[in-house]
Amino acid sequence: MLLTDFIARQADEQGGLSSLIDFITKGNDWLNDVVWGIPMLILIVGTGIFLTGRIGGFQFGKFGHVMKNTIGKITQKTEARDKGAVTPFQAMTTALAATVGTGNIAGVAGAIALGGPGAVFWMWVSALFGMATKYAEVVLSVRYRERNEKGDWVGGPMYYIVNGLGKKWKWLAGVFALFGALAAFGIGNMTQANTIAGSVYQTAVNLGANTVSEQMIRIVVGVLIALLVGMVIIGGVKRIGQVTERLVPFMSVLYIIGALIVIFTNVSQIGKVFSLIIEGAFQPSAVVGGVTGITLIQAIQRGVGRGVFSNEAGLGSAPIAHAATSETNPVKQGLYGIFEVFADTIVICTLTAFTILISGIDIPYGTKVGADLSISAFTTAMGGTWGSLLVTAGIVLFATSTILSWSLYGVRCCEFLLGTKAIRPYQIIFVLFIVVGTTMNLGLAWDIADTLNGLMAIPNLIALLGLSGVVVRLTKEYRSELKIKGK
Repeated sequence: MLLTDFIARQADEQGGLSSLIDFITKGNDWLNDVVWGIPMLILIVGTGIFLTGRIGGFQFGKFGHVMKNTIGKITQKTEARDKGAVTPFQAMTTALAATVGTGNIAGVAGAIALGGPGAVFWMWVSALFGMATKYAEVVLSVRYRERNEKGDWVGGPMYYIVNGLGKKWKWLAGVFALFGALAAFGIGNMTQANTIAGSVYQTAVNLGANTVSEQMIRIVVGVLIALLVGMVIIGGVKRIGQVTERLVPFMSVLYIIGALIVIFTNVSQIGKVFSLIIEGAFQPSAVVGGVTGITLIQAIQRGVGRGVFSNEAGLGSAPIAHAATSETNPVKQGLYGIFEVFADTIVICTLTAFTILISGIDIPYGTKVGADLSISAFTTAMGGTWGSLLVTAGIVLFATSTILSWSLYGVRCCEFLLGTKAIRPYQIIFVLFIVVGTTMNLGLAWDIADTLNGLMAIPNLIALLGLSGVVVRLTKEYRSELKIKGK
């Protein structure tokens, strides 16, 4: 009652609903600055550096082994014999579907505009150490997972907190699950659906459909996405895995080909782009000009922040998907965590960045931009129609796959808090919110979801640091096995 009385009092004192929204906005802005501020980013990257040291740079020394045993097995058709599990590759594509999203297109453009080309360098740095973080998350998720009442494997930070750190830390697991269940509606649902609807409408306008009602397009798109997602998630983790197993490789290859077309069209400028990135990483004003006000701190913050937000290393979401794997060796599944970060940030985010920087388009440094900047870059080599269609297709596929994966994350968090009886009601509400998301102005909703997403990292990082010894032990055992086998 104290909280509701306080909010009501704020509404009365400041002049009604608009003032209340303003009050909430300011409060969330303050909290968001804390959650995604420099101290938090240092903690996330610092955890990655700490874990890298503890596992002896495993993600670097065994990188070839990682590639061979992840993407190298993509052509090997396997089935999960365990009815409550998915294949290791399906677990990885489910997690990758959540990380490879609109942030890889719009987010990278925003990072460059606000942090300069040097933000890309710091994005790489966060990814290199983020590989160790994601590896540790996946290892612990498989090590401490358990069966639910339906016979499915369930896991993630809430389970390795309780089963690893001990029952006295169950409150911390509950905090993570609460943030995760709520964040799923924002970052993994409404905002993604809204981005899809907006992109489809804008593409329709670009193609000459100026008389079409924007609201009608948004409603139709919302209903179609809701029906698609509903049909998939009702089948549980297995069906989600089967869909993402096909969708993720297809959408990634489609986008990569499009980006490479732009890059090879301007291949003579690659050296210049590298120079912009390296020089901008340490002297951003020398690259973008002092008038924009972009500082070294901003370049680091935007680059690291985009890297973390994109690959989700340290946030604790991806291990929820990996817990469903049929793989029994935690380290073998952990290899997929390393590959995830590499594919998401080093490959796809980098291709977006190079496409923007090499295309020759004017970048409005110091201002907020989104997918429009990426679309402009693609149109330089592919023409307005094809460039717009490619980026829109990428957004539709990336965002839809993100919705599918986050539906699983939200369900598992809700299940941890309320039990399996809460799964179906949560799924129904989740699907309905897709339609809501396509038809609303979600500026504040996006910001709140962004904050909740960042808050998830705090309990997860505590667990990673506390259980790092377990990760070290399992990694050493795996290394010993490889030596015995002569690998």
